[in-house]
Amino acid sequence: MLVLVTYDVNTTEARGTARLRAVAKACRDYGQRVQFSVFEIEVDPAQWAKLKARLESIIKPEFDSLRYYYLGSNWQRRVEHVGAKPATDLGGTLIV
Repeated sequence: MLVLVTYDVNTTEARGTARLRAVAKACRDYGQRVQFSVFEIEVDPAQWAKLKARLESIIKPEFDSLRYYYLGSNWQRRVEHVGAKPATDLGGTLIV
């Protein structure tokens, strides 16, 4: 399934910058950044449960926010990319 994860972390609050980096790293471990605070994450339900728990353990809900947009398994029909940055094929082979 594809989940779009967006976040807003208050960096003026103590340790906010560290939380911001930790949220970005957690998202980067599972998906690709498409904008500064927006990630496309393609995961199975077990991976999603693990990532969601990780993200929610990082943020401070009184200062920060997370939003999850569930695009499902037929996301290819729901996502359209226009613009300069080439889209990565999430279902393809990734060589690191």
